[in-house]
Amino acid sequence: MTFIEYLIRNFLTPADRSKLPARVRAAVIERERTNEILARVIQLSIVLIFAFIYTVSPKTSPPEAFVPVPYVLWTYLILSVIGLVWSIRRNLPDWAVYGSILFDFALLYGLMISFHIQYMQPASFTLKAPTLLYVFIFIALRALRLESRFVIASGLVAALGWFAMIFYVTSIDPGDNMLTRSYVEYLTSNSVLIGAEVDKILTILFVTAILALAVNGSENLLVTAATEQSAARALSRFFDTSVASNIRARDEELVAGDGEKVDAVILNVDIRGFSAMAAHMEAGQVMKILSAYQSRIVPIVQGSGGVIDKFMGDGIMATFGVAGERGRPAADAVRAVEQIMADARTWADSGDPWLGEVASCSIGMGLASGTVAFGAVGQNERLEMTVIGAAVNLSAKLEKHNRAIGSVSIAAQATYDQALEQGYDGPLSGERCKAKIDGLGEQDIVVLSLPPAIQPTPATRNAEPA
Repeated sequence: MTFIEYLIRNFLTPADRSKLPARVRAAVIERERTNEILARVIQLSIVLIFAFIYTVSPKTSPPEAFVPVPYVLWTYLILSVIGLVWSIRRNLPDWAVYGSILFDFALLYGLMISFHIQYMQPASFTLKAPTLLYVFIFIALRALRLESRFVIASGLVAALGWFAMIFYVTSIDPGDNMLTRSYVEYLTSNSVLIGAEVDKILTILFVTAILALAVNGSENLLVTAATEQSAARALSRFFDTSVASNIRARDEELVAGDGEKVDAVILNVDIRGFSAMAAHMEAGQVMKILSAYQSRIVPIVQGSGGVIDKFMGDGIMATFGVAGERGRPAADAVRAVEQIMADARTWADSGDPWLGEVASCSIGMGLASGTVAFGAVGQNERLEMTVIGAAVNLSAKLEKHNRAIGSVSIAAQATYDQALEQGYDGPLSGERCKAKIDGLGEQDIVVLSLPPAIQPTPATRNAEPA
């Protein structure tokens, strides 16, 4: 991309909000509303500073002079308070923002014109007032809204207003327009140097243009950031939270083939007889049953430090030790099995008819551990984070072997021993034996069982869907 293309795309092209999802537009509008409130607070601060300076400063105007400053300040104070309250209560419509811009500069220039009346000086005295500097504050305030059109409107009103001030000064006295060509005379008298006033207008316009470019670039960045934030939230719904966080925190873009070798524990959970039951149900009923079942399993797995790798129909595959803290994956996995088994005992009496349907079936679980490859597979436009390795295959085979021996959960003996070494001391008991596993031959396994008296903890019983 050339510099010109970059400039046009990021600074000269307005942000296109029409294609944004409604939730992203709402996020952008809410951010702008917050910034509008901040602008109103700054406006109120400015008028309070004006009032304080006016109150404490010596009054040098003649006693008989008309002093409009208090009236201007009170008017601006009232309008600022109204604008602040309005912006807090609801999002300001565009016409109110444009109206506020007109009021800002009308009151500011009105205050400046009052100086020559108050101090009984020629009208050109107005053009010397340092109050002109507040013009740039009012223009900059509109940059907080992050919409360049308001900055441009402020700059144009400011420039046109100053042009009107020049016209007023040079035409109020038909006999003397106060014009001079001498720069020295301009600085040392009330004379008017047109070149100096044109410089002020050009400065206003240049500042406006620079701010408008910066704001337009910031608006494009805001829209992009809001879109990315919304996508990140959506990403967290498709990936486990810890995996999504790792993806967002990467220094480089994730591509197919990125991965790492980790020692992990794999848990497979499946519902026995679900396929036969689902064959006689409507699709909506099947989905509701799965949702009720997953809403119980997923919080338990995640609460034990596991990561949901994938949903495979009524099967759930989770991994322990691939993200976040990796210190005790085997103990965490066995604890998750314990809590799932205890929680399953309450499903029939949960009051949820869909969960009751699951309770009529039995659950099978398989646990295995080993070194696996954890990373992205697929094509760069369609990636999936997953784990690959012998432990994945063994976990799935052990889960299926529950059907053959009528058990609920089977762990590879090495995995169960690791859990004990890592501090697991829960109520699960393990029966060690050897079993011939389809496709893998004879394996040392531990059949896990839970004493009848064990009930789920309140935290497990009330677990909410992830």
